[in-house]
Amino acid sequence: MQFTLGKLLGFGLAMVLTSADAIAQTPDLKRQRQSDRAAPMNFQGRYLVSISDADMLASAYVDGQLGPREGRDALSVIPLGGHIRDLRAYETEASNSVAGPPVAVAVTPDGRYALVVETFSSRPAGNWQEQRFSDLRHGNRILVFDLSNPTRPTKVQEMEIAERPDSVSISRDGSLVAVVLNPQGAGTETPLAIIPLSNGRLGQPVYPTVPRLPRGQRLIHAEWHPTEDVLALVNEDAATVGFVRVMGQANTFELQPWGNVVQVEKAPYMARFTPDGRHVIVNGLYWGPDVEGRWSEAPRGSVVSIRLEAGTQADGSPRHALVSRAMTGVSPEGLAISPNGRYVVTTNLERSYLPYNDDRITWFSSLTLITLDPQTGQLNRVADYPFDGILPEAAAFDASSQYLAVVNYDFFDDRTQGGSIDFWRIASDPLNPQPMLVQTRYSVPVTRGAHSMVLVP
Repeated sequence: MQFTLGKLLGFGLAMVLTSADAIAQTPDLKRQRQSDRAAPMNFQGRYLVSISDADMLASAYVDGQLGPREGRDALSVIPLGGHIRDLRAYETEASNSVAGPPVAVAVTPDGRYALVVETFSSRPAGNWQEQRFSDLRHGNRILVFDLSNPTRPTKVQEMEIAERPDSVSISRDGSLVAVVLNPQGAGTETPLAIIPLSNGRLGQPVYPTVPRLPRGQRLIHAEWHPTEDVLALVNEDAATVGFVRVMGQANTFELQPWGNVVQVEKAPYMARFTPDGRHVIVNGLYWGPDVEGRWSEAPRGSVVSIRLEAGTQADGSPRHALVSRAMTGVSPEGLAISPNGRYVVTTNLERSYLPYNDDRITWFSSLTLITLDPQTGQLNRVADYPFDGILPEAAAFDASSQYLAVVNYDFFDDRTQGGSIDFWRIASDPLNPQPMLVQTRYSVPVTRGAHSMVLVP
């Protein structure tokens, strides 16, 4: 029997198709396709809220060049529920800036309203090739957004406050807002504003005297305690954390010292209380005028834990104690604590934000996973986890404490537009229960410049 080449190819193709059809009909593969297999990824909560600064490339911190703009500054809301592959962000314009700690957005305890502080205002119009970081002007606004329909976040109020607000935090009952003001701004003699909040409306700001804060030193973050009318005050210049009780109401507020000031590590950037309020965790970036490049050649950073009311001082006031520390990657700007109080994650910039032609650049950022003993405050560093991303300044655990969302400011491939919210899981080998972080393939695009984020549980 003779076969032409065409007949041979046709016979072979028929055999392949017949074999493939037979395989497709096997019960196991049919069930596999019907089940749509996927690794566990049940990210729990109501929604994620993040903000993006579209005005500058990350490298503007080093070379001063803002670069081409991508869109407008934005507030992004990602409603949760359903499979994570189907998530998307709903955005509205919200002037904000990455030039400060990644605590420029906060959400009321009921999840109804988001507050955003404007550290720098939007970049001026003009040729982007000539625009520099120094062209940005201090912002002086706080914006309120209604999230009752998370697919249509709506601005309902904007109010002027003193210049260059750096961070925002909302009290446990949602009635008071604490805003920290950079000392390089203008308009007030004190670096802290306390603002009443009721039904999504901000009242008149009050600028109380901050006790035990030397004039000119930078208060960089004020964080409300989860169960008390107490603020943790992070002093970047002195590397200390102090505590004050907020007294008063309406337009009269007074800050009273609550216990001792605690010395922490170089260049603290933000503080987070553990869910039970027994400890506060503070990151140290090791930046400063005595560091080469101020921050571009910083060594590895750290986190420390402080136990509140560890004892009593001679005058009867509480004694707070530094109890543990752990090393992180380089420049751990972001800090997240799991809802079960057992994990701490830092988002480490490394040197990902340097210009592409700078030999010091790291073509990666990283996360550091640390375990936390909720009873003792003991910290134990697990490992660093490098990943392909630029300037990740914030992370948020989901409500189950098993998954993590991480902001990615930008991509190393300039053809990829925007930034993203990337999803990780805490995993372990069943035969070796040591926890580890695993980056998943799931990601939600947002406007370029994502830098601050919170979970609404």
